Amino acid sequence: MTKTDTNTDSAATTAPQTAPIDKSYEFQGVEAKWLNEWAQAGLSIATMDETRPCFSMVIPPPNVTGVLHIGHALNNTLQDILIRYKRMDGFNTLWVPGTDHAGIATQNVVERQLAQEGLSRHDMGREAFIQRVWEWKAKSGGRILEQLKRLGCSCDWSRERFTFDEGLSQAVKEVFVRLYQEGLIYKGDYIINWCPRCHTALADIEVEHEPQEGHIWRLKYPLKDGDGYVVVATTRPETMLGDTAVAVNPKDERYSHLIGKELLLPLVNRPIPIIADEAVDMEFGTGAVKVTPAHDFNDFEMGLRHNLPVINIFDISARINENGEKYQGLDRYEARKRVLNDMAALNLLEAEERHNLAIGGCYRCKTVVEPRISKQWFVRTQPLAQKALAAVREKRTIILPSSWERTYEEWMTNIKDWCISRQIWWGHRIPAWTCKACGETIVAKDTPSVCPKCTSTELEQETDVLDTWFSSALWPFSTLGWPEETPELKLFYPTSVLITSFDILFFWVARMLMMGIHFMKDVPFKYVYLHALVRDSQGQKMSKSKGNVIDPLTVMEKYGTDAVRMTLTALAAQGRDIKLAEDRIEGYRHFINKIWNATRLVRMNISDSCEPPKDPAALQPTDLKDRWILSRLNRLIQDTRNHLDNFEFDETARGLYHFFWHEYCDWYLELAKPGFQSTDEKERRHTQQVALTVLNTCLRLLHPVIPFVTEELWHHLPGASGHIMTSEFPKGVPAWQDETAEAQMQGLIEIITGIRNVRAEFNIHPGTRLKIRVFPHDDGVRDLFLAQKTHLLTLARLETMEFCDISQPRPKNAASVIMKEVEIFIPLKDVIDLAGELKKLQKEEEKLLSDLQKTQAKLNNKDFMARAPQEIREKEQQRLLDIETRLKRIQNHKATMSAIET
Repeated sequence: MTKTDTNTDSAATTAPQTAPIDKSYEFQGVEAKWLNEWAQAGLSIATMDETRPCFSMVIPPPNVTGVLHIGHALNNTLQDILIRYKRMDGFNTLWVPGTDHAGIATQNVVERQLAQEGLSRHDMGREAFIQRVWEWKAKSGGRILEQLKRLGCSCDWSRERFTFDEGLSQAVKEVFVRLYQEGLIYKGDYIINWCPRCHTALADIEVEHEPQEGHIWRLKYPLKDGDGYVVVATTRPETMLGDTAVAVNPKDERYSHLIGKELLLPLVNRPIPIIADEAVDMEFGTGAVKVTPAHDFNDFEMGLRHNLPVINIFDISARINENGEKYQGLDRYEARKRVLNDMAALNLLEAEERHNLAIGGCYRCKTVVEPRISKQWFVRTQPLAQKALAAVREKRTIILPSSWERTYEEWMTNIKDWCISRQIWWGHRIPAWTCKACGETIVAKDTPSVCPKCTSTELEQETDVLDTWFSSALWPFSTLGWPEETPELKLFYPTSVLITSFDILFFWVARMLMMGIHFMKDVPFKYVYLHALVRDSQGQKMSKSKGNVIDPLTVMEKYGTDAVRMTLTALAAQGRDIKLAEDRIEGYRHFINKIWNATRLVRMNISDSCEPPKDPAALQPTDLKDRWILSRLNRLIQDTRNHLDNFEFDETARGLYHFFWHEYCDWYLELAKPGFQSTDEKERRHTQQVALTVLNTCLRLLHPVIPFVTEELWHHLPGASGHIMTSEFPKGVPAWQDETAEAQMQGLIEIITGIRNVRAEFNIHPGTRLKIRVFPHDDGVRDLFLAQKTHLLTLARLETMEFCDISQPRPKNAASVIMKEVEIFIPLKDVIDLAGELKKLQKEEEKLLSDLQKTQAKLNNKDFMARAPQEIREKEQQRLLDIETRLKRIQNHKATMSAIET
């Protein structure tokens, strides 16, 4: 029912108008206006008011290289909803914005620019290159923050931070030095993930593993004494050039007689031992595995256990180095081909088989990573992880959805030391120096002038920078001024909630917990809400290659920011990925228009002197429609608060949508139109005041989700002052609760809906007034019909209502609406074209029977069921159910009409 969209003029009175509302909502101008006015008024700036409860958040800092994508739009919409809700609810709110310096990503952007100029960073030198990056940041680095403002994010923009600004740099140095002094940071040779493209180490969780079809090769390694050979299975034959042993399981009887003997490694003719190690899987391949300590994580550990030599065969670009002898200079994949060809030529390639692999790629550039022995800096994470794990177990930090707590527990229990050094230039340079004279390592916040051990002045600073996530791990307290003991830190730490994507639970959330607890002696946030991914309408991950990306900036320009925000909120169910289609956004654009038109209708029918009462409880109308809508509004207020407090964003949006569209607009405003036009001043005044009170309350409830349209309409309401953004969030009004009114009104709605359904099902002309016969089961129902007779006649388009005793026979040739307490019969003989309708139904039935036969044949086809994707099979099965449902309804209509006496 959408009469409030089309009938605004017909319900208008001559009430004076001082602020007419435009006929249509032009969001572009409205959004720009309020972004500017909110900023000018400083409405989102936090204060140091200790008398009010505090609510604080830190934004997950987007990469300074980034542009707004749909995941950002979801994440920041949810955060903005909470901060607006709490601000309106009287809290002293702080939402800290900022960006991440994004070491690898940013360096890559600037290096690509240099490449277009025929330069490399090495041509420029370190200092000049870093200056070039800062220049790029000044020119282009703020783009995503401007886009977040465009989304409506009401951060305290006066407190914008950057993970590489001066304050955060001091915090990073403080943390590094303290952890080093506590023995929690160390430097050592270890096998790490290495990106041959970015030329830097990667932490384990920065490697993305993708399934890929590969091969496994069986290679023959001759025994040194010439008495046969051992066959090893490998997925990386090129790394045999760095083998320093072959391992077998000591329980494997096939090889027990060979343990301790030597093999002659083919191609390089290096003697290597056969060793026994229980880590060898006897079921994999031949049960004998080549051991390459420099290029495999498991082999590295095995090499330590057996004191094996470590031979690195790759340079930093994954090309064969001098240890690969005649293969030197070859790319790793070209080397693989050459090695296999040469092994085949020597008759040492026994077999090649297909084999499914999980290939690790760099999370930035997707290049396949290479395990590599390197001297790196590490955080000893186990002592930090134990405290962070306890915080979640003890519910000092609560992770939502709770299903992620188990994943967090498993990861933190099995955590490895964190490789924090990166071989790039853009980032926090590690505050460590090496004395050239004596080799002493000096770690300090300030640049040392002499070596404390030998007093030499020849000191060289570490060239590596810290992992970007190291500075990000300090974000909740470094942005509040730490290591200084600032008033902000005292007032706003720990923060109230962190909203972020589940895919950085370990990259970022776990590390913030570790660092926050260690340095602040308290958790960094009380709640962690992990939202899901935004996928396309088919549940596929969005990607440019698939052409299924929905650009939030594009749809914001097309449908308005509020429509995008409302859509994302309504779909944001806990623990479930969002399936987003543009038509969903278009649908919520209609909802924004509905709010606009309903406000326009109400505003056209109330005078400027009409205001909501100062005390909402004082509003105590006697009319059923008014009692009902206020009672329903009270429930909505309570539900909305409960949903927001429990991070049930989708329930929040759906509840607001349903109430405003289906209860306030579809029913209340239709029922209120006679009251707006009443000649009885008291009735008219009551209707105006209730309609305005509900509208005023709804706009405030909706504001956190759709801030622009609600702010614009707020300034058109009589009695509204200031900005809706800082108005009071509605509180429940127990005096409005009226169970009787809700039950009676629900009955009335069901009666009118039932009659309308009959009209639609039997194709009765909308202009035809119906005569109904009513069989009430008790006097209460009869009284309700009589009291609401005007509304029944108008909204159900009735000519007459005839009351019949329950004992009387039911009329023939009539459609019925059967309810618990009443039976309604609608004679059909004189209101429908029997012959025409039967002919139409016959035609529809024949078409559905044909469709039914085709669909059943398809589902009974074994070949189709075997070959068709699951989603296609499910679609056909659903189609079958839909056809059967429609067919049954049409056959019932036919039977009813055929029984009517002509």
